[in-house]
Amino acid sequence: MKAAEYDINSDPSILGGRKLTIALHDSNFSSFLGMIGALQFMETDTVAIIGPQTSVMAHVLSHLANELHVPLLSFTALDPSLSPLQYPFFVQTAPNDEFQMIAIAEMVSYFGWTEVIVVFSDDDQSRNGIISLGDKLSERRCRISYKAALPPDPTAKRSDVVRELVKIQMMESRIIFLHTFSKAGLLVFEVAKSLGMMDKEYVWIASTWLSTVLDSTSPLISETANSIRGALTLRPHTPDSKRKRDFMSGWNQLSKGSIGFNPYGLYAYDTVWMIAHAVKLLLDQGGTISFSNDTRLNGLGGRTLNLSALSIFDGGNQLLKNILETNMTGLTGPVQFNQDRSLINPSYDIINAIETGYRQIGYWSNYSGLSIVPPETLYAKKPNRSSSNQQLDSVVWPGGETTKPRGWVFPNNGREIRIGIPRRVSYRDFVLLVNGTDTVQGYCIDLFIAAIRLLPYAVPYRFIPFGDGHENPSYYELVSQINSGVFDGVVGDIAIVTNRTKIVDFTQPYIESGLVVVAPVKKISSRPWSFSRPFTPLMWAVTAAFFLIVGSVVWILEHRINDEFRGPPKQQIVTIFWFSFSTMFFAHRENTMSALGRLVLIVWLFVVLIINSSYTASLTSILTVQQLSSPIKGIETLITSNLPIGFQVGSFAEGYLIEELNIPKSRLVPLGSPEEYALALERKKVAAVIDERPYVDLFLSDHCEFSIRGQEFTKRGWGFAFPRDSPLAIDISTAILALSENGELQKIHDKWLSRRACSSESSEAEIEQLDLQSFWGLFLICGIVCILALLVYFWSIFRQFSRYRPEEPNSTSTAGSRSARLQTFLSFVDGKVQESKSSSKRKRESMPSNDHHKEDESTFRSERIGRDISHES
Repeated sequence: MKAAEYDINSDPSILGGRKLTIALHDSNFSSFLGMIGALQFMETDTVAIIGPQTSVMAHVLSHLANELHVPLLSFTALDPSLSPLQYPFFVQTAPNDEFQMIAIAEMVSYFGWTEVIVVFSDDDQSRNGIISLGDKLSERRCRISYKAALPPDPTAKRSDVVRELVKIQMMESRIIFLHTFSKAGLLVFEVAKSLGMMDKEYVWIASTWLSTVLDSTSPLISETANSIRGALTLRPHTPDSKRKRDFMSGWNQLSKGSIGFNPYGLYAYDTVWMIAHAVKLLLDQGGTISFSNDTRLNGLGGRTLNLSALSIFDGGNQLLKNILETNMTGLTGPVQFNQDRSLINPSYDIINAIETGYRQIGYWSNYSGLSIVPPETLYAKKPNRSSSNQQLDSVVWPGGETTKPRGWVFPNNGREIRIGIPRRVSYRDFVLLVNGTDTVQGYCIDLFIAAIRLLPYAVPYRFIPFGDGHENPSYYELVSQINSGVFDGVVGDIAIVTNRTKIVDFTQPYIESGLVVVAPVKKISSRPWSFSRPFTPLMWAVTAAFFLIVGSVVWILEHRINDEFRGPPKQQIVTIFWFSFSTMFFAHRENTMSALGRLVLIVWLFVVLIINSSYTASLTSILTVQQLSSPIKGIETLITSNLPIGFQVGSFAEGYLIEELNIPKSRLVPLGSPEEYALALERKKVAAVIDERPYVDLFLSDHCEFSIRGQEFTKRGWGFAFPRDSPLAIDISTAILALSENGELQKIHDKWLSRRACSSESSEAEIEQLDLQSFWGLFLICGIVCILALLVYFWSIFRQFSRYRPEEPNSTSTAGSRSARLQTFLSFVDGKVQESKSSSKRKRESMPSNDHHKEDESTFRSERIGRDISHES
């Protein structure tokens, strides 16, 4: 700051011959002395204050700055909660800690870690920074698993640090973020080194305080260098420039290399220049450096503090405006504020502390994220925050490791984890405890061991049986032991169900499972009348009736114009039957001549085609597939009945049937083994057993007299259970997927669960009869077409007959005349069109002129009808 003061005063063009004076006050980390010093400055007509060093004092002094209109500029009090809305005269001239927390969160996400432990000084700046870090981590699906608060720097004692680090040693996460100041921070590293927490598996990330130690102290004492080796830290990035190199050269000459220099010194230099440019602009704008008394303080004079000497800076608002409009290039690069009053393009160097000092492994910028090239080279390009574009160089981790730590260990300082397993008394192919030994075998056990072997790290574990050995344990109680801290995980045939997922995390399902119904079945052998089984009796009756109906309709439509549908009554009846049933095989030989007849026949042949195909398929299944009969058709049958239902002891099936399907508990019968299943079904103690598919498959491999009825009515799977947010659950899931892809999962399945099935199991099925419900739509369409065709036909006949029938005599009609008209109509309907025409012609030639009036009238009528029919046909 003094160097900036000298440079400014050496250039008359800056303040026009006026001198800028900087008065220094060292509060020695005391908030009280800091406040007194600020008040003393205010009494001497100060135009701006640089500081304070900590955010604790910034919150207090900002109220004073607001009242006296004196801009307060700080390059170290970077608390994210110092809002410009609440503190308009407070300006942060270095990147806000919120950006540092974004950088930390992106580093954690980049390395694939999910949980972070934070150690911080319990003051405003550190506490609010940690709150911001938690928000940024959650945005990336990470979280803070534990917060270890230390007394504010520099009051933290070794005992305070030891107490917190011992707690952290017993925790799962090994990613530790240290957000303090230098004195407390170095003490934490010293204690961590003594506790063995700077060895492999640990990851330490420190905020910018550590980079200031590395830059300012050269060389580091060996104890300090050894304690921080492998840690990562951030340093505010300042672009390289000739002006910066010249300044650093002059600084080294002045200090003779005895005092290191960190970026915050550059921000201090630029802050002074920022004030000088703002004051120059104020003067150029016609403003003056003047102060006025605050009338509210007049009555407070004569006390120890001369509060009446405090005055308001008249040009404070304009000076603040000029500061916020700063646009210059300083030692830290371009200096300019955004609308939210933060510096443009905040960025950091990412540093790795090593044995010989430190090495830079990359950069972070708010523009492009993590990169291995300087941020200023990326500003000319479009921002690319994709995961594939985020890069850092290799890191030397604590303990000298170059392989990325997994970031967590098992709780209690990495002791072997306790895996609970069910002590089953049935279906022991899944989990089998060998009597008299500690050996555990089974499908689930082999699968878990195979998955553990695929992990890139060792997992010490031991199996702990759960249950009394007399009956299968409750699986919900077994899973609940994880939440109680008894087990660190549960391995076995654990179904992934809703109430369990609320208390633990499951791995990827390793086998599909769903509830099915098992019931006794009776084999149906082929019989002489098996050909009739595809259709129900009602379906047979309706089909036969429609054959006759369609045949009769076609006969009516074709009778007057088609010789093949004429003849003696006996012959016509035979024709109707023959034509009707011959359509079943599309073998009818009679041709249809009328348009209506052809329409009816086309629709009927389509119906016959569907019926034939369905009958053939059903009969083929009946004659080739072994038939099983049972009154239980599936879960629907059990829901609508009052039959007793069996379930496996310890299974979730009991709760599901009661809570989801509303089946009374009185109907449920607990069964403990496959032998009890078979005995209860054979003696009809239960009508059916409901269990998960893997168990049922094993049961049916030895009991062919039972069968699965209906479909699975739940879709679930089995998985291994671990505590909520356990990283081991994720890694085991990845291993299970790898086992599935390389075929090992199927080999383990075949080893334990593939048994010789019943000889007919693969072909067992029950073919349901086809009923009218499946075809009523077709019959409805066919019936409507027949009715419409008849209506059109008879409407045409009545129209022809009424147009050409003889006129009635004036006398009242008698019963004889009505009978004659009916006979005439029936004769007209029964007559063939061509015959009617020829008959009318013969009658005209044989009758003499002037014959009886009735005969002339009849002849005239027949002739007219014949002509009309001939014309219309």
